[in-house]
Amino acid sequence: MQDVEKVFLTDEVETHALSNIHLAVRKNEWLSIVGPSGSGKTTLLAILGLLDTATGGQYLLDAKPVQDLSPSDRAHVRNRHIGFIFQSFNLIGDLTVFENVELPLTYRGMAPADRKKRVEDALNRVGMSHRARHMPGQLSGGQQQRVAVARAVAGDPLILLADEPTG
Repeated sequence: MQDVEKVFLTDEVETHALSNIHLAVRKNEWLSIVGPSGSGKTTLLAILGLLDTATGGQYLLDAKPVQDLSPSDRAHVRNRHIGFIFQSFNLIGDLTVFENVELPLTYRGMAPADRKKRVEDALNRVGMSHRARHMPGQLSGGQQQRVAVARAVAGDPLILLADEPTG
């Protein structure tokens, strides 16, 4: 990212959520973004994850510019390269734990046998394989968070983004 900014316009009032952001992250590098409430952390994560667009600057993902991608191309890149652990987990209440982890892989067009293996592996990694047939509402908050982690890592993403990962 270079010179990235995000400005929200509400009732003709400009709110600068991000200004002059420069960020370079290498493969296998970990970083934390910290700051007080309202400092733009979630906005930055949304731009990094292609859920939102910057109003200025340049964003390269895997050395390719992404700020001008169409919504469908952004969704494609997001599904293939970015894993999310949302603050509110965003599990689908009508789907089982297994189905919640499997859903992004289904959108990829992955073969059923490959999806099954990836989901089982991811649930094992977070210690939730015994809850695969449970519904999210039957889980504690900590268990829901582990399912969200499994969903995020099952696709072996290039980037893993976590918003408030410690709750």
